Amino acid sequence: METIEIRKIALNEIDQLQKIGRQTFHDTFSESNSEENMKKYLDEKFSIEKLTAELSNEDSEFYFAILESEVIGYLKINFGETQTELKDEKALEIERIYVSKEFHGKRVGQLLYEKAIEIAKNKKSEYVWLGVWEENHRAVSFYKKNGFVEFDKHIFRLGTDEQTDLMMKLKLTN
Repeated sequence: METIEIRKIALNEIDQLQKIGRQTFHDTFSESNSEENMKKYLDEKFSIEKLTAELSNEDSEFYFAILESEVIGYLKINFGETQTELKDEKALEIERIYVSKEFHGKRVGQLLYEKAIEIAKNKKSEYVWLGVWEENHRAVSFYKKNGFVEFDKHIFRLGTDEQTDLMMKLKLTN
């Protein structure tokens, strides 16, 4: 496989971000959720307005995984007040790691994950945390394999459906 480039996303790439975000979320969760709830979630969370606000926030960063000039995955991380829950200055949140279905099992997610850890260490974060749907066994396994441990649970709303996310964290040694 060719070299995969991990690169920070610029505001003028918002259309590509919206496309990969909607596609990978739909591919990952559409079988387990109603079409109505999926549409509502995708329309709200991946609107150009919402993505523009997130990309413009200095406490959130997005990165593309690119192979031969094709976007095949992305990462979203949050610091400080932009974290979805803990809002701990000593932490970094991985909010999203998504990879196109045809690239699952090809280390793309691992490369995005490693980028998040590199940034966390550079920012002297004490730990990295995330929320992952308890039914997303592939992702739960991925994070456990990388040393994350479950420490709590929270409710994630997808449309009108309330789902349980496992909250997991990894303590860093800087």
